[in-house]
Amino acid sequence: MAPGRGVDSDDPAPDVRNALAPLLIHPTSTAILTDFDGTLSPIVSDPYEARPLTGAAEVMATLAARFGDVAVISGRPVSFLEEHLITPEVASGEHRLRLVGLYGLEQSWGDGRIEVEPEALGWHQVVNSAVARLERDAPAGVLVEPKGLAVTVHWRRAPQAEVWATTAVAAEVERSGLRAHPGRMSVELRPPIDVDKGTVVRRLVGSSSAACYFGDDLGDLPAFDALRSLAARGGIDTVAVAVVDEESEPRVAAAADVVVSGPAAALEVLAWLSRSAAVPDG
Repeated sequence: MAPGRGVDSDDPAPDVRNALAPLLIHPTSTAILTDFDGTLSPIVSDPYEARPLTGAAEVMATLAARFGDVAVISGRPVSFLEEHLITPEVASGEHRLRLVGLYGLEQSWGDGRIEVEPEALGWHQVVNSAVARLERDAPAGVLVEPKGLAVTVHWRRAPQAEVWATTAVAAEVERSGLRAHPGRMSVELRPPIDVDKGTVVRRLVGSSSAACYFGDDLGDLPAFDALRSLAARGGIDTVAVAVVDEESEPRVAAAADVVVSGPAAALEVLAWLSRSAAVPDG
């Protein structure tokens, strides 16, 4: 499916529906959690051009109306997620969609009020200085993406610059104390705070009876691990869904319970969940 195309009318394959069936037993106490890039949005060469698939915001709003806790957990700043995923129902507070940005350093309910992890507040200037140095030295084709409390170096448009990017980021780690986190043809620098998608999942799932997470990249593996550890304790059904394509790191699919092919298929599954869950009384 090409970028921008909406949700298919066909239901997911029977094996996928069977794997996700526990999420529908008690939907109002079930958490539906998903990544953004590569999951709700196709991967693009310029991250500033990324947009959710047509219908994705509406599907997320419907899920938020029918399930217990629905969240998008992304490396994007929350301001970006608010710009592209907020429907009128979410903006009014009628549907509660949680937006978690920068791998857990920011969050909001889509109302423009962004909460920042207190430990991260003192790192703005450190990140800004790293951004300035990276932008100054970056070779042609390398994109340095400032995110406020993080910065990502992308070499998708200049594959030959991977060595420069990884070397420059390693130097920034030594100089600034920021931590490096690899991604798809990119590496990100973030404050050295023990917050990631796994800690976010553990916090959000809480007393849920079931939970799932949809993700496509190495940064999503902590979320899969968190689901696995929660399930091992008992009392909760969990489903890790890998959203893969031809460049996906094999470890992502290997860590998942269900594998789907690309964002279009992921959105199809999320739409099926939104259609299949009972509407809460009242």
